[in-house]
Amino acid sequence: MPRTLDPELRSALAERVRYCHEMGIYDFYRRESQISPVTEAEIFASATVSEAESEPREEMTARKSAVVSTVDQGNKFETIVPRPEHGVTDPAAALKLIREDLGDCTRCKLHKQGRKQIVFGVGNPRAELMFVGEGPGADEDTQGEPFVGRAGQLLNNMIKAMGLRREDVYIANIVKCRPPGNRQPERDECETCSPFLMRQIATVKPKAIVALGATAAKNLLAISAPMSELRGRWYDFKPAGSDPSWAGARLAVTYHPAFLLRDPRQKGETWKDLQMVMKYLGIVPPKKAAE
Repeated sequence: MPRTLDPELRSALAERVRYCHEMGIYDFYRRESQISPVTEAEIFASATVSEAESEPREEMTARKSAVVSTVDQGNKFETIVPRPEHGVTDPAAALKLIREDLGDCTRCKLHKQGRKQIVFGVGNPRAELMFVGEGPGADEDTQGEPFVGRAGQLLNNMIKAMGLRREDVYIANIVKCRPPGNRQPERDECETCSPFLMRQIATVKPKAIVALGATAAKNLLAISAPMSELRGRWYDFKPAGSDPSWAGARLAVTYHPAFLLRDPRQKGETWKDLQMVMKYLGIVPPKKAAE
């Protein structure tokens, strides 16, 4: 016979689910065991990390680095509360549902610290390549689109040098609201916003992701290491709750365009990182860009 939950417990669980939905968390899992599924219910959110680093430094405190591997949960967990976009086969429509779910977000303090609007993401919803930066700046906050200022123009040049167009890729940020004074996003802000980014990634299903700068790398990979150690290698990446038929993406790390504006000497190193990405995706750059 089906178990009848105590009314107070049912009410508490319903309140917890509503709270998680407000935070953008929709994946709940239940372990298959002899223990009560109610007491064993676990909420799994996409991996986020603490204390993002500012772009000007482009370096993170040294710590043992690690490759993030995707763990195939198989039948070990049963999804019991789907996200709104689950079952939507058109990625453009799914991204629209995620944006609607985000709403006029007030989940973290950034909404009352001077932001003009939410900067969600832009580009091809079926892109093979996705770029993830830190957060919106003043121009992005005004226009509502990521990477449209000076750093955005440089990113456009980087994309063009690869033989692609801006509309061929998908571009997003770790946080979707401009931090005041362009400061680095704080831990709670990243952790609050990250589930929506993970849902965007799971919807686009890119073959490759480029983390632009230390903050993006640290939050996506959940590791802390100098940029010199993070660059030049691939990481397996797949957000929790993704379509099981999707193998996941490979993630590379390079410098943020804003950092390159301050230190153009690193453009050559960035080009090496992009060449690694192009090789993986089978992209042949224009001759001028390759010279």
